[in-house]
Amino acid sequence: MNLAIRGIEADLGDSHADTFLDDKHQSKKFDFILANPPFNLSDWGGDKLTDDPRWAYGIPPVGNANFAWIEHMISHLSNNGRIGLVLANGALASNTSNEGVIRKNIINADLIEGIVSLPGQLFYTVQIPVSLWFISRNKAQKGKTLFVDARNLGEMVSRTQKEIKEEEIKRIAETFSKFRNGEDVDELGFAKVVTIDEIAQQDFILTPGRYVGIPEKEDDGIPFEEKMKSLTSELSEFFKQSHELEEEIRRQLKGIGYEI
Repeated sequence: MNLAIRGIEADLGDSHADTFLDDKHQSKKFDFILANPPFNLSDWGGDKLTDDPRWAYGIPPVGNANFAWIEHMISHLSNNGRIGLVLANGALASNTSNEGVIRKNIINADLIEGIVSLPGQLFYTVQIPVSLWFISRNKAQKGKTLFVDARNLGEMVSRTQKEIKEEEIKRIAETFSKFRNGEDVDELGFAKVVTIDEIAQQDFILTPGRYVGIPEKEDDGIPFEEKMKSLTSELSEFFKQSHELEEEIRRQLKGIGYEI
């Protein structure tokens, strides 16, 4: 339906079916896979697929399909194939029910080309922050992974909805292009190129914030003593207001027969 409403024709197989239980493209390999699978899907039939050949990096947990999606897609990659997919952030660090083992095996197979952490409130139907995974059979930078922390990008366009601006998307895309071309893209607080050994030292956790660091704050040029004088003066005013509010609350309570 998603394809149809956009006027895109596609070969979805000879009949509708469950992707996991009845793979309609079992023997096909693809150069590019783009996916936004359901987050944390619990009822996906994993108990019926424990011996499936797609699980080359470990058997995914029955209660969560995140890594089943990843392994399913990897199984369909051509020798130079690449994947871009969206996942809930839990997949970056979870170690429960074999997920940590699967992630470790995929990393050690040198398949993770890049991870981008995004801010929350980007989707209409779910508010949780998500991440983009880029997986490649034939990475341009062998043994290296690019981490991009884009959590602070975007702006609120409504009370509940955030959008990443076009120039911010371009910034992320250009960072990836430069990385694949072997250029230096490290930027404190935003991007960092990391080796597999460095990821191993972080227990194979793929959260970009662990690697990119914290950006240095620009010096505003105001002397420390002047800042402290201003802050303590402001704090004193807040204390004064709190005492006034406290007295007002006492007065109001006394007026209705309750004295503190």
